[in-house]
Amino acid sequence: MPLNVEIKARCSDPQKVREILESQWAEYKGLDHQIDTYFKVSNGRLKLREGTIENNLIFYERSNQEGPKESKVVLYTSTYGSSLKDALLGACGRLVVVDKERHIYFIGNVKFHIDLVKGLGSFCEIEAIDRTGEIGRDKLLLQCQDYMKLLGIEEKDLVSCSYSDLLLEKV
Repeated sequence: MPLNVEIKARCSDPQKVREILESQWAEYKGLDHQIDTYFKVSNGRLKLREGTIENNLIFYERSNQEGPKESKVVLYTSTYGSSLKDALLGACGRLVVVDKERHIYFIGNVKFHIDLVKGLGSFCEIEAIDRTGEIGRDKLLLQCQDYMKLLGIEEKDLVSCSYSDLLLEKV
């Protein structure tokens, strides 16, 4: 199972973050309009991401804490418009839907998201990813911390929970 160390932070100046990433020669994957449907499950989180770039069924376990946090992720590539969503809705039920526009960048094994989330505002995410088990948790944590400094992310900006939690708090 791949290991991620990630942070999520409120972002007051998304354009500045994009400019910093571009100055570091980050690879821009594009702007993805994503609809994440979260399902009611007994442990972890299960969501179906339907986007113009990324389409995945994602199961993950992660504690809600501010700052870099470890996630265990299972990713299944799905096909947009398949019957998978209907099957999951029938079996599990819908918890919440997150609608966002996401700019996606990569520098090596680190993925950056600059998100505009409907009903919540602008955010930045950093995901240091170890797909093979060769990088290790400590180096992933260091990468996250280094990029937080580079992007000017301060402790007060950090968000401990997922977009789904933030939306559910508003209900």
